[in-house]
Amino acid sequence: MQVTALEWVITGVVILGLFVFDFFAHVRTPHEPTFKESGIWSAVYISLALLFGLFVAWKWGGTFAGEYYAGFVTEKALSVDNLFIFLIIMTTFAVPRIYQQKVLLIGIVLALVMRGVFIAVGAAAISAFSWVFYLFGAFLIFTAVKLLRESGHEVEHEEQRDSRIVALAKRILPTTDQYDGDKLVTRIDGKRVVTPLLLALLAIGFADLLFALDSIPAIYGLTEQPYLVFTANAFALMGLRQLYFLIGGLLDRLVYLSYGLAAILAFIGVKLVLHALHENTLPFVNGGEHVSVPEISTVLSLSVIIGILVVATVASLLKTRRTSA
Repeated sequence: MQVTALEWVITGVVILGLFVFDFFAHVRTPHEPTFKESGIWSAVYISLALLFGLFVAWKWGGTFAGEYYAGFVTEKALSVDNLFIFLIIMTTFAVPRIYQQKVLLIGIVLALVMRGVFIAVGAAAISAFSWVFYLFGAFLIFTAVKLLRESGHEVEHEEQRDSRIVALAKRILPTTDQYDGDKLVTRIDGKRVVTPLLLALLAIGFADLLFALDSIPAIYGLTEQPYLVFTANAFALMGLRQLYFLIGGLLDRLVYLSYGLAAILAFIGVKLVLHALHENTLPFVNGGEHVSVPEISTVLSLSVIIGILVVATVASLLKTRRTSA
């Protein structure tokens, strides 16, 4: 897959333009989005993501389009899990609903920047060392196990992490417990201090960093093309703010989502290990020769990922319906 520098620049400018549009059209004036507004713009951004996949198919072929769609679906699913953490952070810092859009949009932009760095590092590592797939695969399997262990205790883990971030920030920066509109920094008695809005943003930024550590190895298990990795991440993050307000009330009902995500990460981890064995160059594994193992196709990967998400969602809704009945 050949992507020219001009195509990279055009893609970056378009994505940046969409975020700028989002800020001036929806976020600049503080307000709580209605269900209708959130639904319409969520559909718009998902449609743009799907249309971009058709462009990839037209420009580079169906194989790469399949890799893009698999990556997009995986990143979108992981992003929904991010929303649950964002909801905990907003509740912990008691961020007023009308200001939550600003925190989310800035946090999403920071997430894309951090993921861009991880994508570049990952691409360089893959091109130089084929054995890095062993590390990616092992890390994803470890993350899946960790996710299973923490399932049902996400609130406690996130609150502990937030308290450490706040304690560190207050040790370094002058802070106040009072909000001043949507300002990140304000003045009290002539002294510049950090508002809780900035502390919430720091917590979201740190959470985004941890999510990037999971999501980038996961998508590299579905495609080795940095361009597809970046665009799948960008389109998965785009519209995440609207999705937060659209399904915020449903997040508590997705009780089996973490189990589904753990299964997806474990599946991709196994896929990466199999790929690493197939491309093996490590002298202490099969004498440095390739190992004849089955490889998991993109079509099978996409089918398994979608299947797991459907089962986890349906099972969650049935479970919560019986509980509330």
